[in-house]
Parts: sequence; C-alpha cells; structure tokens
Amino acid sequence: MEPSQEYMYAHVSIDCAIFGFDGNELNILLIEKEGTAAQKLPGSLIYQMEDTDSAAGRVLCELTGIRKMSLRQFRCFSSPDRAMDPDDVVWLEKTYGRPVGRLITIAYLSLCRINRTLSAAARRKAARWCPVSDLPAMPFDHNRIAEEALCEIRQWTESEPAMLFELLPVKFTMAELRALYEAIYLRRFDIRNFCKKIARIPYIVRLDEKQTDVAHRAAHYYKFDRIAYNQLRQSM
Repeated sequence: MEPSQEYMYAHVSIDCAIFGFDGNELNILLIEKEGTAAQKLPGSLIYQMEDTDSAAGRVLCELTGIRKMSLRQFRCFSSPDRAMDPDDVVWLEKTYGRPVGRLITIAYLSLCRINRTLSAAARRKAARWCPVSDLPAMPFDHNRIAEEALCEIRQWTESEPAMLFELLPVKFTMAELRALYEAIYLRRFDIRNFCKKIARIPYIVRLDEKQTDVAHRAAHYYKFDRIAYNQLRQSM
C-alpha cells in the first residue's frame, strides 16, 4: 500500500472557544499550557468511553469550574500538521503519558457573561480572559480555531441573533449593544443608523428605566424579549 493510502491512526481531542464581552471588547478564555509560559484554549483528549459532547462539558468544568453552559460544536480541525511542532509533541506525550501522532480536534463554541466566577482549578491553570484583538501566539492551531470561532459568531449574528444576548447583562443600554456589534465585527457602526435599525427590531424592547449615578446623560435600558423573538421566528 502506498504511504498516502495508509489508514490513519489518530487521537481525538476537544477544544473549547469560550467568548465573553466586558462592555467594550470581545474576550476569549485562555488557560496555561501546563509547564510552559504559553497559553491555549481549554482542551483535552477524549476518554475511551466518552462522546464528544460529554467530553466538552468535562473539559470546561475541570479546567474552569463553569457548569451548565451551552456548548455548540462548530467545526473539526484535522490537518495532518496540527501537532507537528516538536515542542507541542513533547508536551502532549508528557501530559498524556503516551505517543500522540495524528491529532484531530472537535471544536466547541460558547458565549457567556464575562462576570462568571472561575474555579480554583481555573486559577491554578492561570485561566484569563484575553481580548480577541490581542491574542498571543498559541500552540497547535489554536489561533486559527479562535479566528474560525469568531467567524461562526458573526454567522450567528445573522442567523440566530438571540445567541448574542448571552453576552450582555439582562438590562443593557444601546451603547453596550452597539459596542458588542463593533467588537464582533471589528469595525465602527454609525450611531444614528445603528439606533434606527435596532428600533425596528420587535424583540429588543426599550424599558422605562434609565441609568443612575452616571456622569453623562442617563441612557434608557433595553431588554431582550424571547417571547417576541420566538413569535417572529415562527412567522418567518
């Protein structure tokens, strides 16, 4: 059999791209690559008797302490050279105690409010929120995974906009909503045109309540109305 026709022997891993919004920037959760100064996405090899969804939940809980977060599988990364860097190979074999050749990862994506408390395990792993505009060089292909995850979020913005409100407080201002869109698309939006567009969306409801204790003119709060959203989706 020709070398190019040999069947693949591979390990399968999970990597989680967890995004949060701090009111100004979109951030992604990174952890320490154990024993090094590098940082990476939370991830792990899959156990023998584990499916990918269960593995993603385990990885997130073990490495960050976050439970009951909605994780959505968005892509498989299977390039033959994913784990060809000698430093990455040595780290993998030391971490898992076995040779790891071809490495395929199933990538999961989730959005959460950035104020969620990280566990003591996360602190031991030096977990931190990193602005997507200032990502370090990461091992394997984790920079590419992060970039592809951001592209996926942009698609959600168009097809499932309800997902975006996982990143915002229950009550938010128009400025916070615009800042979120700007963080996702990495560009500025005209304030007047943005407000006009949002005013036409029935599931973004302006409240009578305004900001308090602010130095500038108090802005109205808004909320996401899931009932109105579902009704709109059903009518489409």
